[in-house]
Amino acid sequence: MQWKASAVATALLAQTAAAQQMIRFGCSQLVIDLVDPLVNPGVLPSPHLHQIVGGNSFNASMDPASHDLVAESTCTSCTFSEDFSNYWTAVLFFRARNGTYHRVPQFPNVGLRTDGGVTVYYIPSYDGRTNVTAFQPGFRMLVGDAALRQQGGMQRQLCHRCYESAFYEGGASGGAPCTGADTQSLPPKPCAGGIRTTITFPTCWDGKNLDSPDHASHVAYPSSGSFESVGPCPDSHPVRLPQLMYEVMWDTTPFNDPEMWPEDGSQPFYWSTGDSSGYSQHGDYVFGWKGDALQRAIDARCNNAVCKELKIQSSEDAMRCTKARVAVDNVDGWLDSIPGQPMLK
Repeated sequence: MQWKASAVATALLAQTAAAQQMIRFGCSQLVIDLVDPLVNPGVLPSPHLHQIVGGNSFNASMDPASHDLVAESTCTSCTFSEDFSNYWTAVLFFRARNGTYHRVPQFPNVGLRTDGGVTVYYIPSYDGRTNVTAFQPGFRMLVGDAALRQQGGMQRQLCHRCYESAFYEGGASGGAPCTGADTQSLPPKPCAGGIRTTITFPTCWDGKNLDSPDHASHVAYPSSGSFESVGPCPDSHPVRLPQLMYEVMWDTTPFNDPEMWPEDGSQPFYWSTGDSSGYSQHGDYVFGWKGDALQRAIDARCNNAVCKELKIQSSEDAMRCTKARVAVDNVDGWLDSIPGQPMLK
């Protein structure tokens, strides 16, 4: 079966390359911890669990006035060795009929070799001509709302894809992210090949503020159309950014037995926010590329992880870059509750 997976991966990568050149690479898991320096700086433990990837200078504080990700990191869990940025997301759990929880394992995205983690995309303009400006040192943002429990108010292009079979069939070839059968809520049925979550950030910047009190107001979506249609940025946010997108692959297949699901047939997965709806999915970002590496790579319209403008490290070196947890003892095995969350009835 391995040859089949490889063939599918090759075909999908070729299809993606033909459609749009983009920087696409894997970042292995740095740590899973109750830490959030963007929303809850200095707070240990933070309110909910995150999976973090990227530079190993990540910590609970990361004061933007003094923290230098490039200078203070000694390694990165990402493919490109000049990328010490930090990227983090919520963590997915399965709830058994007896009320215990198990963290959902992950599997590598198509064509990549990682230990869990996140697939990161930096996408230039789709018309091949319009320039985009790389993020600046000190830049931070988040997308999504960890407190959201209903569809209303959910930001654009946050979604879940239910793989209908293994080897990405019926999923990865099912069109662009957040189209077709993709859902903003968690899938209501067992997914034979697991679940892919997609987190896409706004692409227009006010050009002045590297952050904002809500970590979102300094960025915006195009005033009309979309990034994909090269829609114009609003006057308040005139600087066009590359489209930053995360994909996270969750191996829900060990939990597909109907006997493990609730007797009423409701879906049994929860985000680490304590949310079973799926609407609380969110992503955080702190820029940490070395020098002008990212701008050079975007201007060169590098494709996937092939880029002569950037230095690449081996998957083994990336996977060796990890941190010890500081705010939670255990996130594995069967747990009475999701770390950081009260016990649910």
